[in-house]
Amino acid sequence: MSDLLLRCEQLGKEYREGKLATRVLTDLNLEVRVGELLAVVGSSGSGKSTLLHIIGTLDSPSEGRVWFKGQDLFALGDGARTQLRNRELGFVYQFHHLLPEFSALENVIMPLLIAGQTRREARGRGEELLKRVGLSHRMQHKPSELSGGERQRVAIARALVNKPALVLADEPTGNLDEHTAEEVYELIRELAAQEGTAFVVVTHDRELAARLDRQLMMHGGRLQEAQ
Repeated sequence: MSDLLLRCEQLGKEYREGKLATRVLTDLNLEVRVGELLAVVGSSGSGKSTLLHIIGTLDSPSEGRVWFKGQDLFALGDGARTQLRNRELGFVYQFHHLLPEFSALENVIMPLLIAGQTRREARGRGEELLKRVGLSHRMQHKPSELSGGERQRVAIARALVNKPALVLADEPTGNLDEHTAEEVYELIRELAAQEGTAFVVVTHDRELAARLDRQLMMHGGRLQEAQ
């Protein structure tokens, strides 16, 4: 059985506003293996986030196809894509997007409750992950009571709570100091190894990206192996 998890074939993306067309991605090809830690580096505006949004089915390509576990993602109906996004994908952003009125634990288990798990089952999984990211003593704290690094750890726990095959992380350390950023990258490596989850991490920080398995550079709407 192949360990190929994701394949993007000749992806293109163009945004139109009236007669003005902006080309963001051009004939982009990408393969991600099961459990792989992949960094996509490049300058702001190079198309990195657009690529993540397409892989995560939050946006659709103008051309090309995205295969995930052998399925053509954009041949699926909206309901099937939503279900796949909830069960198979996790998301981590530069700004954690935690719900301020809920505790760390409640934020982490929200995807499980949406998926229909009982609160008891969800709570057990959420507590397990918060312990693994070093926040067993902060489970009942709200985001405003946590540091930036702690909030990002909660966001990573939330991304992993459904045991997804792939986590998409958009500048997950961009809002953190250097020491905390290194801690978050080490946490990603550790949890990926334990959970068997692949990560595609978009970042402008090549030094931190070098800690992952493979680096690709986004340039001119295409990906190439980083030098």
